Order: sequence, then structure tokens, then C-alpha cells
Amino acid sequence: MAKQDEKLTPAMKQFHHFKQKYPDAVLFFRMGDFYETFHEDARTVSRVLGLVLTSRGKSGGNPIPLAGLPYHAVDGYLKKMIQAGYKVAVCEQVEDPKKAKGVVKRDVVRVVTPGTLTDDMLLDAKEDNFLCAISLGRKDAALSWVDISTGHFFTQAVDESKIVDEVLRLSPREVLLAECRGQLFEAEQKKLSQQISQLTGAVITERPGWFFDPYTAKEKLLKHFQANTLEGFGIADDFEGIRAAGAILEYLDETQKTALGHITSIRLRQPAQFLQIDPTSLRSLEVLRTIRGESAKGTLLETIDQTTTGMGSRMLRAWVCMPLRQIEPIEARQDAIEELVNDDTLCADIRKRFKTIADLERIAARISTYRTMPKDLVALGVTLATIPQIRATLEKCNAAMLKDLCGGCDSMDELPDLLDRAIEPEPPSHLRDGGVIRTGFNEQLDNLRSIAKDGQSWLAEYQQREIKRTGIEKLKIGFNKVFGYYIELSHAAADRADIPPEYVRKQTIKNAERYITDELKKYEEQALGARDKALELELNLFEQVRDETTKYIRRLQALAQTLASLDCIAALASLARQNHYARPKITDGKELVIVEGKHPVLGQMLGAEFVPNDVNLSDDGKDLAIITGPNMAGKSTYIRQVALLVLLAQTGSFIPAQKAQIGITDRIFTRVGASDELVRGQSTFMVEMTETANILNNATEKSLVILDEVGRGTSTYDGLSLAWAITEHLANEIKCRTLFATHYHELTELGQLLVNVKNLNVAVREWAGDVVFLHKIVPGGTDKSYGVHVAKLAGVPKPILTRSNEILNDLENTFAKEAAGQHLSKHKTADDEQLLFVQKHKSVLDKLNGLDVNTLTPIEAINLLAKIQHEMDA
Repeated sequence: MAKQDEKLTPAMKQFHHFKQKYPDAVLFFRMGDFYETFHEDARTVSRVLGLVLTSRGKSGGNPIPLAGLPYHAVDGYLKKMIQAGYKVAVCEQVEDPKKAKGVVKRDVVRVVTPGTLTDDMLLDAKEDNFLCAISLGRKDAALSWVDISTGHFFTQAVDESKIVDEVLRLSPREVLLAECRGQLFEAEQKKLSQQISQLTGAVITERPGWFFDPYTAKEKLLKHFQANTLEGFGIADDFEGIRAAGAILEYLDETQKTALGHITSIRLRQPAQFLQIDPTSLRSLEVLRTIRGESAKGTLLETIDQTTTGMGSRMLRAWVCMPLRQIEPIEARQDAIEELVNDDTLCADIRKRFKTIADLERIAARISTYRTMPKDLVALGVTLATIPQIRATLEKCNAAMLKDLCGGCDSMDELPDLLDRAIEPEPPSHLRDGGVIRTGFNEQLDNLRSIAKDGQSWLAEYQQREIKRTGIEKLKIGFNKVFGYYIELSHAAADRADIPPEYVRKQTIKNAERYITDELKKYEEQALGARDKALELELNLFEQVRDETTKYIRRLQALAQTLASLDCIAALASLARQNHYARPKITDGKELVIVEGKHPVLGQMLGAEFVPNDVNLSDDGKDLAIITGPNMAGKSTYIRQVALLVLLAQTGSFIPAQKAQIGITDRIFTRVGASDELVRGQSTFMVEMTETANILNNATEKSLVILDEVGRGTSTYDGLSLAWAITEHLANEIKCRTLFATHYHELTELGQLLVNVKNLNVAVREWAGDVVFLHKIVPGGTDKSYGVHVAKLAGVPKPILTRSNEILNDLENTFAKEAAGQHLSKHKTADDEQLLFVQKHKSVLDKLNGLDVNTLTPIEAINLLAKIQHEMDA
């Protein structure tokens, strides 16, 4: 290798030096106006970016693969590399090539990874971009995560068995783990890495064990926050999350190579403060992504998100994923929303002002990390100039939260004044060509610009003077970077004319001769010197303005939180007003009463076609509802609808209903459909039972449980017996609010056996031999499954249908008898006398339940009553 190195050019030696330092990243190596990549990096870049693969020089006798890209278009190429899952080390020229002695000095100025993005072009404005670290202790585990694009930094203790679930909830772009090759738990960590990568798509990055050393990590945090203890952040000295948080800061130092002053604090996340929704439930309810297609379109968040800013959208996402559990803050949000709902002019005025509000969180991060673009400072100035108007609007408000937000509208008047004076209103996107600093801001810069600008008129005058003096009509003044300014004459003109003696020939080209003069060179030195000096001064002035802006980082971050909250409140008010949402009453009780509720997503999609439904749990003494009905009738939609309305209510939002009263819920559990858990190597039924076990072990009396077809993944009797026992346990032991949609009609017997269980069904009408789904939830159990009817529609032969009906009747009668037996009624809580009446007259009750009184004539009603009376007497 040493011999090979001796044959390399100085620049290629530099490349190999940096490639050895960053072996896991693709190295973008700056050479003039291009970033060049070599060897395997070049092959990767060519494949991912679609660039031509060429070669330069040789190594070991073989051509060195090369792929290059223009430096001014690097952002677009970086985005594609990151989206493909690669890390990129950006190696820049760190000295002026004109002043370099020998090879130009270069250094890696940052490593761009999926979890460390700050540029708008690389980020999704509506989503956080988290870098997460996992710390596995002897007794417990912890997570820490940061969004470097906003400065939000968190840590949380977590049960080791729940690590993957918590990472799924966060959906980070990159996850840090400690290297443990050859160590005791290497196999377990490899399995964890694979699960996280497959389920979240996050890039896994392993870092040396010392990154996670408790002492090193704690010292790193204390140094960064300039603190003597972490107790001020609510973090104990022995908290496992310190290791993960310290590893994150170490990794950011390694990759960013710049100040991180916008990360001003770390927050201890305590899940008990929020309504907890596990990742399975978030997915089942399609809160963030649809089950089919993994798309944001058609989700709860996409449906309700009317925010105007990126920071508002990200905050609303956090509100939806972590609804509140305390009545007071929920009602504070409701009061604020209600005031804007009742005053359309006020709401419209606020939302109009937000059209000029930029994403302050991310601008502050770029200012702090020295990656500010001119457009960032212009957007910041425009935003701050709007704050006094927003503050004046909020001063009229009465809601406590709106008053608090008014107090947080810090306009920092001196900063927008500086930015307005310093930066051009429509600056170029980059600093390299100048034109960013506003005329009048700096006298020296104005003078240098004047010299450069006036030079153009001098050149025009000089050209005319020389034409007149020499008589050569086609004499031209030109410029290139090699020779500077020159006088150009065609060969014909040069041959015919008497060339003045002060014209010194500098270059002969195909069609012309080029000359210079002392007067022209003197002007060149003055004009080009002024242009270069102006550009250098402009860069210095921009840095001074940026440095002044960094003094406001904490205030800008506080203002960003205020504006994001106001954006969310105004958006939810607009949503409620447009769709006639109602304010739910939140209580400390267990009741769940919703009148004319609608699914928040489907209700908007279908409009007047969507059938609203009521729900009443616990308020009537019934905690658990068993919902039966045929497929496609709307059972699953109904139970998901209830869960989504509870979730929305605890974010503080109004909900699509006529009215509602909802007791605080601590957790929402769902067991609905198949799951991505199959990636973990578990069967469908194993997944179903694992999720059900999680519910049975963790649900409390304050929880809401949504079950859809539990038990269907195994044999009929196995499934039915499990569903029966699960329902008994939920009703008798946990006593939480539960909606259980099932095809096991036998479970409706529990409505008579258990005092706090009731039956609901989806109304169906038979008309002219067809079945019509009314999508209306009504009391009582279903007397038919309509499975045989569907088989008939599908063309199953008549003899089979007839036989199916015979077997069905026999099975139903048999189970009705067994339901009254000692085994199935063992855990009954209903009164025996009531049960005796129900069992004795079940056929009569079934007839009444299936009756449509609206279609009966008076004579038919009298005859039916006589028939029922005769049957009961018998």
C-alpha cells in the first residue's frame, strides 16, 4: 500500500486519507467546481444518481473509477443519496486555491446522514426528522432522540421488551447502537437491528462503546448545557437515558463539526402524562399512515391538518400521537378553539397573518449551525415584522390560552429592523456571487460596488474611443478568466490597419488577434480588485448579521413554540367551523356517550352519505358492547370511529358529532386485522394473541379497548372459547370500556349472562330477496349472519344451501341450550330470574328484535300480539 501511495497524486492521497477516516460514508471530494467520487464510491454514485462513470489515472495498474457532480447542484444529489439510505461525507477546499502552496487544503466539513439533516430541501416540512439512540442497561433500557433541524431533544426510560414498539412510534430516520461485536449479547442486538430496520426503514449506525459510557455521556451533556447537574432537567444521575443522550451529542459532534447552540435543553418524556396509543393501534386506526399503501393521504392527521406552517403541522402531529390526560389543559385548548369558532372574522384574520410566517424552528437551527442562506434571513425578517399584528389581534381574545399565546408573541423589534436594513428583499439563493447585502447598509461596500458598476460604462467609452482613434470599426473589448480584459481585432482588420505601438499582442485565435494595453490593464486591476473586495466584504458583513442573529436563538425558539401552538388552534377551529364539529365535554368519569358521531375521515369523504351513529358505554351501566352483523355492514368502521373520536377529543379538538361526554381515557388498545408484526417471524394467530395479551395485561378501568374478530385465526371452537373467556375477563375483572365486533353470534349470550355487557348490531333489511346494509348501529344481537345468503348470491348450488340452513339451525339451537349450562354461565353476573325469563321466551324475544314496527299494519300488529301471547301461555 505504501508503494501505491507513493504513485498517487497529492490530491488522491488526500482522498484516501479522508476515506479511511469515514469508511461508512460516500466521500464527496471537492475539486474546483465539482465534487468528485472515486473507486467504489464512484460506482455507488453512478448507480444511485444516474451519473456517467468514467476514470482518472491508475491504481495498481487499473483505471480509477470516477463520477463527478457540479458543486452548485449538490443539494439535489445529496437528497437522492440520503433517500437511498447512504451517508455522505462532504470534503471541501478550505483555502483559496489562488493562495495555496502546493495541494489545496481540504477537510470534511460535515457528514450528512438520514438523522442529521438541516436543509429544507432534504426535509419533509410536516414531519420531524429524528436521530434516535438506544441504551441497553443491565436492569432497564432507555431511548433518546433529537431533531437537529429544530433542536428538540428528548429521553425516556423504556421496558426492554417495548423498545421496538417505541422506536416504531417515533419513526426515526437513523438509530444509533453501541458496537458489540464478539460480545455476549451480539446476537440479540443484531436481531434488534434487523427488526428496527425492517419495520421502520431507519438506517442503523453502530458507534464505539465509549460513546455510551455513563461517565463520558454525562460529562458530554453537562458540558453542552453548561450545567453542574442534570437534575434541573428532571434527570437523575443514574438514569439510563443519559448514556443514549450523550451518545447522540457525541455523534452530532462527529458528523456536524459545528456549533449546536440551538439544542438548548433535554426533556424527560413521561408517557403517563399522555393518552398512550401503541404503534399497532396508531396503524390500525390509520392515524398517520393508511394500512393499504402506507400513504399519508386518507389518514386522520391528513384529514384534520389545516395548519399553515411546517412547525404547526409537526406540533399537530405530536398532539395527535400524544393526546392529553388532564382535563385542565384539554379544556384550555377547547376554550381557545371555541372562541375562534364563534368569531369567524378573528379566526380568518389569524390564519391570514400566518401566510407570511416561516418555519422559525428550522431557520433558527440553520442559523445556529452556520448553514444560513440569505433567503432564511429574509423569511425571518418578514415573520418577525408580522408578529406585532398577530399580537394586536390576540389582545382582543378572552380565552386563557390565547392570552398566554399573545404574551409569547415576542417581535424582537431590533432584529427585523437589522435584517430589513442589511439583506436584499429578493436575494440570490447563495452568497458566492454577491448581491445579498442591501445598498446603503455599508458605505465601503457601496463604494466598491460603484467602482465595479461604473467600470462597465468606462469599458464602453474606452471601446468607442479606440475605434475612433484607430479607425477600426470592428474593434471589441472582451474578457476571460485567463487573460483578463483584452482588445480583439479580426485577422483582416489586424492585417490592414496600422496597429498602435502600445497594443501588445497577447493571443492569436482562429479568427482574431487579441491585444492588451497599459491603460486597459490598469483599469482591470482596479475593477477586478473592487469586485473581489466587494464579495469578500459582503461575506464578512453577512456573517456579522448572522452572528448577531444567533443572540436571539432562545427567543426565536420560544416564539416558534407560540406560533406553532396558535397555528394548531386556528387550524382546528377552522376544521370545526367548516364541518360543524361539536365540543365534547371531558370528565373524570368512565362514561363514553357520543350522539350522532361520524368517522372523522370517512365522514368528510362521503359527506351526507355517511350514516352517523351513537355510542353509550358505562353511562348506562354497560361497559362492554358486543357488536354483531354481516361483513361490509360497518362494524369495523364503527369501532374505529369511536376510538378516533376519543383520541381527537383528548387532543383538545372538537369532534364530528352532535354532542358528546367522554370520561378521560388513559390508553387506547386495538386488536384489528393483520399486522407488520409478521416481520418478527410470528404467525397471524400468534400476533393476534400477543396483541390481545398486551391488552389483558395492561388495560385499566380507564382504558378504551377495540376488538375486531378476535379468535378468527384458529379453529371455530378454539376461537369462540377464547373470545368468550376474553370478553368475560374484560367485563368482570378489568371493567374497561370495550367495543367487540365479532362474527361469533354465540357471544351475544353474554349480554344476558353479564350485567355490564350489552349487544349491538348493524341494522340490515331484506328486500326483494336482497340484503340492504343500513350502516346503523341498533340495540340487540343479530339473529342472522347472512352468510348462507351471500353464498346463494355467489352461485352455490341449492342443495348445499338447504343443507347449510339445516345445520345452522341445529348448531344455533344446541348452543342456546349449552349457554345456559354451568360451564358457560359460570361467571354470570346477571340476575337469575332475569336470565330465566330470557331463556324461556328467547324465540319470542328474537321475533320482537327482528321486527320492523314501521311496516306493520294495525291488523298485522294485533294478530302478531295474539300469536305471541298464545306462544308465551303455552
